[in-house]
Amino acid sequence: MNIALIAHDQKKDEMVQFAVAFEPILKDHRLFSTGTTGKRVMNETNLQVHRYQSGPMGGDQQIGAMIAVNEMDLVLFFKDPLTAQPHEPDISALIRLCDVYKVPLATNIATGEILLKGLERGDLSWRNVIEKKDGTKDD
Repeated sequence: MNIALIAHDQKKDEMVQFAVAFEPILKDHRLFSTGTTGKRVMNETNLQVHRYQSGPMGGDQQIGAMIAVNEMDLVLFFKDPLTAQPHEPDISALIRLCDVYKVPLATNIATGEILLKGLERGDLSWRNVIEKKDGTKDD
């Protein structure tokens, strides 16, 4: 499965700790991330992460584009609800795309844990049979 890792500045340490704790599960999937979050995760784990731009520079939109063409299966976006974000419209658009395309989304560590434990059990396997727009199926 393709999994996005995104974290606001005040949540990056939490995302790194989460990636360390769930590395045995994450290592079996293709990981994508916004710039700094991906760099920090790679520095603290043995995980390989495809990094896009930072969120304010378009990284959220790049991940959103993957969602829109059914190339993202799960999004872990640890948001900081107490700090205003200058690119809030991009964040709202990303969350909206998850809802439109039925992509599981965790905005905090507790929900992220539930999703990854479900993924480990096979509870999210329905994403594997969703047809892409070109008629092929995810693998």
